[in-house]
Amino acid sequence: MTRYVALWRGINVGKAKRLAMADLKALLAELGATQVTTLLNSGNAVFDAKKKLTASQIRAAVAQKLGVDAAVILKTADEWAAIAAPHGIEQADDPSRLLVAVTADATTLQTAAGIATQGDERFVVTAHAAYLWCAHGILESKAGVALLKKLGDGGTTRNWATVEKINALLAQ
Repeated sequence: MTRYVALWRGINVGKAKRLAMADLKALLAELGATQVTTLLNSGNAVFDAKKKLTASQIRAAVAQKLGVDAAVILKTADEWAAIAAPHGIEQADDPSRLLVAVTADATTLQTAAGIATQGDERFVVTAHAAYLWCAHGILESKAGVALLKKLGDGGTTRNWATVEKINALLAQ
């Protein structure tokens, strides 16, 4: 049995790509997932599966059955543990200002290297994820915008508070 974390890119943001978490849970169960739990309304799921599931399988099923085509980043619990491990940016006072970029593969992750930061922003790319401290908030960060553009459909971001909530789900 493998435990997975699935992260959808760009769903339930504004009016586009609306996807009910109850529908997502039911679809993952149809694909063979068990113990499916979703977090927030922005496309985060934790589940177990006996057979290997792929991000492309999940994306195709969601597009076909739920009518929403959105990129999915799929990580095992072990891969997620590496993402949630110490990363070189000290945890600051507001976890919602630490942006974590997760990609489907290392090549896409490396495209993020070299993003320029301003002022007291900090940026680190590890083997598992990229981390951007947005001192004045994620929406105010030009580096955050550049990061999303570089990742394209090959990656998605979550703030550190969400990373911690996903960790809590994995521990259940």
